[in-house]
Order: sequence, then structure tokens, then C-alpha cells
Amino acid sequence: MNLNISETKIAFGGEQRKYTHYSEALQCDMTFSIYLPSTNEQQKIPLVWWLSGLTCTDDNFSQKSGFQRLADHHQVAVIIPDTSPRGENVADDAAYDLGQGAGFYVDATEKPWSEHYKMYTYITEELAEIATSLVPNFSGKESIMGHSMGGHGALVIGLKNAKRFKAISAFSPILNPIQTPWGKKAFSTYLGEDQESWKSWDASELIKKTNAPPIMISQGTKDGFYPEQLEESTFLKNAKEYNQSVEYIKHDGYDHSYFFISTFLDDHFAFHVKHLK
Repeated sequence: MNLNISETKIAFGGEQRKYTHYSEALQCDMTFSIYLPSTNEQQKIPLVWWLSGLTCTDDNFSQKSGFQRLADHHQVAVIIPDTSPRGENVADDAAYDLGQGAGFYVDATEKPWSEHYKMYTYITEELAEIATSLVPNFSGKESIMGHSMGGHGALVIGLKNAKRFKAISAFSPILNPIQTPWGKKAFSTYLGEDQESWKSWDASELIKKTNAPPIMISQGTKDGFYPEQLEESTFLKNAKEYNQSVEYIKHDGYDHSYFFISTFLDDHFAFHVKHLK
């Protein structure tokens, strides 16, 4: 494993680390961040995944949310992947919502995207093996959370791997991408025009097909992308019909930014820890 540590910062007693490595799944060099809490050798440490939104890297959550205080307090490790493959030879698009920075956490099937855009496989297999090897005294328990496109990713990955993840949470997630402008654009590009194949990457469809772990969702009422991109009714209707445990909370006046995320991150960490410990 060609894994190189490029940065270490102390935060709330733990270590915020940045790593680079060559990804076999994505066929390019990748960067990710991980927070390891201060702990003793007897403490079992679970792992929480954070998936970021459009245009983000692994730095946005690390530098804007202040999550490290909560991670150290609750004694959990947090892994933050990048949002897409990167590099001069990786397919890209001039738009902010497609290409590099906008991988949508799917495995692309259409050229030229299929050569590198395998974010689902990268996260669930390759990076998972790396991340769990880095966590000291790993408890074997994982959960997943994310924001916007990353909220979509957290739900899709969590629902596709329901036995692996103990809980799923999301801020402002794309809940029904096959019916939204962002989702239609990305899915038609990465997955082709067969819209039936899109359903396997849509949380509103996946919620009907699995015994889901507990889910918590926070949505701001002044979010500029709501409701066009983030409409919840189909997801909630299907969750209710199939008896899935979903807590969907609207917060008056909050927008799509990290001001919203940092305000309610305590609640999300408490939710995850309840199911991880």
C-alpha cells in the first residue's frame, strides 16, 4: 500500500491527518483526511464516515465544521474522502455539478467517466480497508453521514450496505436524484440513458428494498436548493410504507452552508454514537 502522510495537526487532543495514495479503484492519486481521537489502549474506537458535497474536497468538513471537538469527546474516528477522482488525465467538465468535485458516489458506466469515476467501489472497498487499518483498536463498528451530494452518498452507501453501517445521517441530502436537475444531469452522464439503472443509486428507491439502519436527516427551510434539488416527500412516503426508521427534521431559517452543519452537528454525533457504542 503506497500510503503517505502529508499533514498532521493536533485538534482537541486528537490528530487530524491528511494522506495521499494511489487508488487502484480510481486509477489516480487521491487524498483523504482522518481524525483519530486521543485515547488509551483499552478504548475501542468506532469509525464515522463523512461524505462532502459538490465542489468540496476533504478539507471543507475538516476546516469549517469544528467536528474534531465532538469526535474526541465521543471517542470516534472520522474519515473524510475526497468527492471525486482528481488529476490532469481524469475526465472533467466545466460545470460545478459534474466531473471533478462532483463524483456523486456512483460507479460510472459511461465513457470517458467509467475509467476513473468509481467512487462507490473506492469508498466501500479500497478506502475502507485503509481507514480501518489506521484506527487504533478499531471496534469494528461504522456509521456514515454527509451533506448535500454527500448526503445522497451517505444514504446510498448506507442503504446498499445496511448490515455494515449502524446508522446513517445527512444534512440537506439529495433524496430523490432521479427526479432532480442535479441527479438527472449526473446520472445521464455517468450511467447513461437507461433510467431504470439509475434507481440503484437513488435513496428513495433503495429505502424500499432493505432493512435500513436508523436514519436522521436535517434540512434548513431557507436552503436555496430546497425544494428543487432536495425534495423529501417521495423518500419519506416510501420509508413510511416500508416501515423504515427515519427522523426528518426541518430547521427554520437555516441555509445550505456550514453554519447550518456546525449548528446541528452535536445532534448528529449523538445520534451516531448511540448506535455505535
